[in-house]
Amino acid sequence: MCRNIKVLYNFEPPATPEEIHAAAQQYIRKVSGFATPSAANREAFERAIDEVAAASQKLLDTLVTAAPPRSREAEAAKARERALQRFGPRA
Repeated sequence: MCRNIKVLYNFEPPATPEEIHAAAQQYIRKVSGFATPSAANREAFERAIDEVAAASQKLLDTLVTAAPPRSREAEAAKARERALQRFGPRA
C-alpha cells in the first residue's frame, strides 16, 4: 500500500472530505503511475479520484466498530516516534 495514504477510519473528529480526496488522489496516482496526468487524461484522472473518494466516504460511513475513536495527536506522536527510531534525530 502507498505509504502516503493514511488510515482515515475511527478518528475523532472524523476524516474530512479533503482528507478523503487526498487519499483517493494518492491511490489514483499509484494505480495510474502518473503524478500528474496529461491533458488528454486529466478528465479520466479527476473522474477516477472523485469516484474513489465517493466510495471511500461510503465505506467510512458504513463501517462499525466497538473500539474507541483514535486521537489524531496520539497517532501523530506515534508516527514521529517511529520516524525517530527509523531515521534518528534530525540534524
